[in-house]
Amino acid sequence: MDLKRIRQLLDMVAESGVSEVEIEEGDFRLVVRNTLPTVMVQPPAMPYGMPYAPPVYPPAAHAPPQAPAPAAPQAPAPAAPQAPAPAPATPEEPGEATPAANEVVVRAPIVGTFYRRPAPDQDPYVEVGDTVKPGDVLCIIEAMKLMNEIESEVAGVVKAALVEDATPVEYDQPLFLIETT
Repeated sequence: MDLKRIRQLLDMVAESGVSEVEIEEGDFRLVVRNTLPTVMVQPPAMPYGMPYAPPVYPPAAHAPPQAPAPAAPQAPAPAAPQAPAPAPATPEEPGEATPAANEVVVRAPIVGTFYRRPAPDQDPYVEVGDTVKPGDVLCIIEAMKLMNEIESEVAGVVKAALVEDATPVEYDQPLFLIETT
């Protein structure tokens, strides 16, 4: 097989998109492969036991619009007349009211969605006036599709439920007020 014929064969293979051609003429054998090697890239593994450091993000671009102080005092002013009406709402603000010596505030240990009942068609875990003991389930907080049961750490009577069912809660937000016995 001459060089001119081999070049024609290479051109035909390249144009046709065939991945492999094998030609034999007597004791002459020619194999043409039209594939690129597969390269696999894997990121370097973190050494075992290396602590995870969460990414640090720069301040948000919309931070300056939140800075104006005149807008902030106007918002609480209308809320102030409404705040005295519901009595259980006052312990919700940590700076405004402190629980009595025999009262314990149950706070959210995680961020998520607060549920007072195990399922929408079932009764709440606890109602105001119910007696609870350590280990009794008070509510569920759903975080990332996981249902986390929040248990009472004290024995007592539920004095107030401070969060509405199926609402988002923040970390350390007051959930219940329990009068210890």
